Amino acid sequence: MDIIVDANILFAAVIKDGITARLMFVDRLHLYAPEFLLDEFSKYRDEILQKSHRTPDDFDSVLSELLAIIHFIPKSEFQKMMKVADEISPDIDDSVYFALALKTGLPIWSNDARLKKQSAVRIYSTSDMLNLFSADLEQ
Repeated sequence: MDIIVDANILFAAVIKDGITARLMFVDRLHLYAPEFLLDEFSKYRDEILQKSHRTPDDFDSVLSELLAIIHFIPKSEFQKMMKVADEISPDIDDSVYFALALKTGLPIWSNDARLKKQSAVRIYSTSDMLNLFSADLEQ
């Protein structure tokens, strides 16, 4: 399954070795994100590390592993969709994810319930992802 991950999913996976982190490494998942996500992570890195249940070395290691499996897409590839994305996104801060979703036809993995208040892009929560991929986690 190809899916776009939002910043909070990446943050959750790096903060704690829990279900979100395990799901991100499911072989059948192919993760995409706008390059903007790298900027967001850099901006909040210290805050995320403080919230983390990991040592700094473990944090950096997990982050590197996660960044290696996410395909980052430059905004130039979906810029033309930003105006439409601004109109449909329930949160203007998430328009970049919607623009990428509209351009690629992919759903978004996010736990922001507000994002489900539109019908143009399919939104999967971590709970939805767990329902879809629980068998993969048991292997």
